Amino acid sequence: MTEQLSYDDVVKNLQDLPSLPAVVMELLNSIDQEDIDIGVLAKKVSHDQALTAKTLRLANSSLYGLQVKVTTIQQAITYLGFQTTRNLITAAAVTGCFAEGACKEFDHKAFWRHSIATAACAKILARHMRFNQDYAFTAGLLHDIGRLVLVSCFPERYTDVLAYREAHDCTLLEAERTAMGIDHVDAGLALAEHWNFSDTMRLAIGGHHEPERPGAGFLATIIHVADAVVHALDLARQPDDQVPKVSTVAWQALALNEEACLHLFRETELQFEEISMVLLA
Repeated sequence: MTEQLSYDDVVKNLQDLPSLPAVVMELLNSIDQEDIDIGVLAKKVSHDQALTAKTLRLANSSLYGLQVKVTTIQQAITYLGFQTTRNLITAAAVTGCFAEGACKEFDHKAFWRHSIATAACAKILARHMRFNQDYAFTAGLLHDIGRLVLVSCFPERYTDVLAYREAHDCTLLEAERTAMGIDHVDAGLALAEHWNFSDTMRLAIGGHHEPERPGAGFLATIIHVADAVVHALDLARQPDDQVPKVSTVAWQALALNEEACLHLFRETELQFEEISMVLLA
């Protein structure tokens, strides 16, 4: 058996990862600041044309149903609010920042399809639960980001993970733990620390497989269920995908009747199509 990796091994390798654009780091750091100059930040974002274009396409998508077309970051902030716009900028930046191809067996596109679908589903669930939809969308998008960390930092080892999963027909999480000694949850937490994500995001990333764990937080419950729904709808289009076991506690907490479920499935599929056209273009 090859040597098992630890949390510290991941942390040591984070320096080699792509870094988010400086302005996005600034946005993430400003989460709890009251006195930030939004105008200055909007101006900084506008200097990055690719990021701006992607953000505005998201802002104008049916995800928000705006009656007007926004053409500047400042306008997006006016109509959608700072919180929402910041989350869209983060989404646009994160989806473009990891290089593909370090581990050729890993399907990068399928990874993002799953993450985007989870984000869409989590946002709809959050609306149903009257929970913050922006947090849910961003946490859904980032819940598995640790996979990209593992694939980027340890591509050969991740090839072993994928081979183990194939041979033992288990979930990726089990394969990661067995073949590497560390899983994408730990790697995601290491990255969340490195990129200064808020505590809310860290909790959701850390708890989305065990939402009933004390202190996991309600967002972890939403992401846990969204993740399972998206696996069941097979939106990532991965042939050997397993639907993870759903926590009864989490499922009951969301109190979804049959009608709500059907609505959730339909809405998730519609929004997924539109968001992936923007983010994966």
